[in-house]
Amino acid sequence: MAELPFPTPPLADEVVRLRAWRGTDVPAKLTAFSDPVVQRFSWSLTTPYTEADARGHFVEQQQARLRGEELSVAVVDLENEDIVLGGGSLYDVDLAQGRAAVGYWLAPEARGRGVATRAVRLVAGWTFAELGLARLELTCGPENVASQRVAERCGFVREGVLRSHIRFKGGRRDTVVFSLLPGELR
Repeated sequence: MAELPFPTPPLADEVVRLRAWRGTDVPAKLTAFSDPVVQRFSWSLTTPYTEADARGHFVEQQQARLRGEELSVAVVDLENEDIVLGGGSLYDVDLAQGRAAVGYWLAPEARGRGVATRAVRLVAGWTFAELGLARLELTCGPENVASQRVAERCGFVREGVLRSHIRFKGGRRDTVVFSLLPGELR
């Protein structure tokens, strides 16, 4: 599969911009991933998130982008790109089948401001327009009500729950599945 391109120009609206991760973003990611909410929903391991994890994840994300499997972005403040509000990704990309999944996390200070909704809308619109996908999925844990609200605000349709779907925190976790088709984005 061909590498996934970064959107050009970078995706942005009047509040956020989505850009490539930078080495200078490691401290912001470490701070965010020490937050209990991010730990609860976005970090699947039981060990603490470390600088080595952050740097290693940046390398893994770049390799996945070059293989055409994932596109990860920093969600930053439109006026100051050094302010990392969170992260987003288009992952499990299958261009042959015309589908992918979208995921995100937010730093505590970015929550409750519509940042995740804005980022998901930007990624979804680009995915349908530029990659020609026919289906975008969004998954989260059943207790992650905030992520479910983001999905609903963007027009995703709840399809159901996959029981014991993924390894998570040393056990298994159910997953709520949402989908979005072209023309449904709100």
